[in-house]
Amino acid sequence: MSLKDYFESTAGTGILSTANDRGQVNAAIYSRPHFLDDEVAFIMRDRLSHKNLESNPSAVYLFTEQSPEYQGKRLYMTKVREKKNSPLIESLKRRKRDTDPSEDQFLVYFKIDRERPLIGG
Repeated sequence: MSLKDYFESTAGTGILSTANDRGQVNAAIYSRPHFLDDEVAFIMRDRLSHKNLESNPSAVYLFTEQSPEYQGKRLYMTKVREKKNSPLIESLKRRKRDTDPSEDQFLVYFKIDRERPLIGG
Protein backbone atom coordinates (compact mmCIF):
# COMPACT_ATOMS: atom_id res chain seq x y z
CA MET A 1 0.00 0.00 0.00
CA SER A 2 1.36 3.43 -0.89
CA LEU A 3 1.86 6.06 1.83
CA LYS A 4 -0.85 8.18 0.23
CA ASP A 5 -3.35 5.30 0.39
CA TYR A 6 -2.26 4.43 3.92
CA PHE A 7 -2.86 7.94 5.26
CA GLU A 8 -6.14 8.36 3.36
CA SER A 9 -7.55 5.13 4.78
CA THR A 10 -6.08 4.95 8.30
CA ALA A 11 -7.45 6.79 11.33
CA GLY A 12 -5.04 7.89 14.00
CA THR A 13 -3.09 10.72 15.58
CA GLY A 14 -0.04 12.46 14.15
CA ILE A 15 2.72 14.37 15.89
CA LEU A 16 5.18 16.59 14.05
CA SER A 17 8.54 17.10 15.77
CA THR A 18 10.91 19.90 14.82
CA ALA A 19 13.96 21.53 16.37
CA ASN A 20 15.48 24.97 16.02
CA ASP A 21 19.09 25.70 15.13
CA ARG A 22 20.08 25.37 18.81
CA GLY A 23 18.57 21.88 19.08
CA GLN A 24 15.54 22.89 21.18
CA VAL A 25 12.83 20.39 20.26
CA ASN A 26 9.11 20.94 19.77
CA ALA A 27 6.32 18.42 19.17
CA ALA A 28 2.78 19.28 18.08
CA ILE A 29 -0.29 17.37 16.99
CA TYR A 30 -0.79 17.65 13.23
CA SER A 31 -3.31 16.27 10.76
CA ARG A 32 -2.38 13.53 8.35
CA PRO A 33 -0.08 14.71 5.55
CA HIS A 34 -1.23 15.68 2.08
CA PHE A 35 0.47 13.88 -0.80
CA LEU A 36 1.08 16.11 -3.81
CA ASP A 37 3.09 14.55 -6.64
CA ASP A 38 6.39 13.34 -5.14
CA GLU A 39 6.18 15.51 -2.03
CA VAL A 40 4.28 15.48 1.21
CA ALA A 41 2.79 18.71 2.56
CA PHE A 42 1.39 20.03 5.81
CA ILE A 43 -0.74 23.12 6.40
CA MET A 44 0.89 25.24 9.10
CA ARG A 45 0.30 28.49 10.89
CA ASP A 46 3.24 30.74 11.80
CA ARG A 47 3.84 29.12 15.16
CA LEU A 48 6.75 27.27 16.77
CA SER A 49 6.89 24.29 14.40
CA HIS A 50 6.96 26.59 11.37
CA LYS A 51 9.51 28.91 12.95
CA ASN A 52 11.78 25.95 13.76
CA LEU A 53 11.70 24.86 10.12
CA GLU A 54 13.02 28.26 9.06
CA SER A 55 16.35 27.53 10.78
CA ASN A 56 16.40 23.71 10.68
CA PRO A 57 14.62 21.96 7.75
CA SER A 58 14.55 18.51 9.40
CA ALA A 59 11.36 17.09 10.92
CA VAL A 60 9.84 13.79 12.02
CA TYR A 61 6.15 12.94 11.68
CA LEU A 62 5.03 10.16 14.02
CA PHE A 63 1.64 8.61 13.30
CA THR A 64 -0.04 6.18 15.67
CA GLU A 65 -3.02 4.25 14.36
CA GLN A 66 -6.32 4.29 16.19
CA SER A 67 -6.03 0.68 17.30
CA PRO A 68 -5.38 -1.27 20.52
CA GLU A 69 -1.98 -2.31 19.16
CA TYR A 70 0.99 -0.01 18.69
CA GLN A 71 1.00 0.38 14.93
CA GLY A 72 1.84 3.33 12.75
CA LYS A 73 4.60 5.07 10.90
CA ARG A 74 7.51 7.46 11.40
CA LEU A 75 8.44 9.72 8.50
CA TYR A 76 11.85 11.42 8.59
CA MET A 77 11.60 14.47 6.35
CA THR A 78 13.40 17.53 5.04
CA LYS A 79 11.57 20.75 4.17
CA VAL A 80 12.04 21.66 0.50
CA ARG A 81 9.80 24.71 0.08
CA GLU A 82 6.67 26.46 1.24
CA LYS A 83 3.87 28.61 -0.15
CA LYS A 84 2.38 31.37 1.95
CA ASN A 85 -1.42 31.80 1.84
CA SER A 86 -1.72 29.48 -1.17
CA PRO A 87 -5.26 29.10 -2.57
CA LEU A 88 -4.60 25.34 -2.55
CA ILE A 89 -4.78 25.36 1.27
CA GLU A 90 -8.56 25.78 1.36
CA SER A 91 -9.13 22.84 -0.97
CA LEU A 92 -6.80 20.60 1.05
CA LYS A 93 -8.27 21.29 4.48
CA ARG A 94 -10.02 18.26 5.90
CA ARG A 95 -11.71 20.15 8.71
CA LYS A 96 -13.56 23.32 7.87
CA ARG A 97 -13.54 25.38 11.03
CA ASP A 98 -13.50 29.06 11.64
CA THR A 99 -10.01 30.48 11.46
CA ASP A 100 -8.71 33.99 11.69
CA PRO A 101 -8.51 35.10 8.04
CA SER A 102 -5.82 37.64 8.92
CA GLU A 103 -3.48 34.89 10.19
CA ASP A 104 -1.00 33.64 7.59
CA GLN A 105 -1.10 29.99 6.57
CA PHE A 106 1.72 28.05 4.94
CA LEU A 107 1.67 24.98 2.76
CA VAL A 108 5.00 23.41 3.71
CA TYR A 109 6.43 20.75 1.39
CA PHE A 110 8.82 18.00 2.48
CA LYS A 111 10.72 15.17 0.87
CA ILE A 112 10.63 11.92 2.80
CA ASP A 113 14.16 10.83 3.64
CA ARG A 114 13.21 7.64 5.46
CA GLU A 115 10.11 5.75 6.56
CA ARG A 116 10.08 3.47 9.60
CA PRO A 117 7.36 1.58 11.48
CA LEU A 118 6.09 3.10 14.71
CA ILE A 119 7.87 0.43 16.74
CA GLY A 120 11.11 -1.27 15.78
CA GLY A 121 12.71 -1.04 12.38
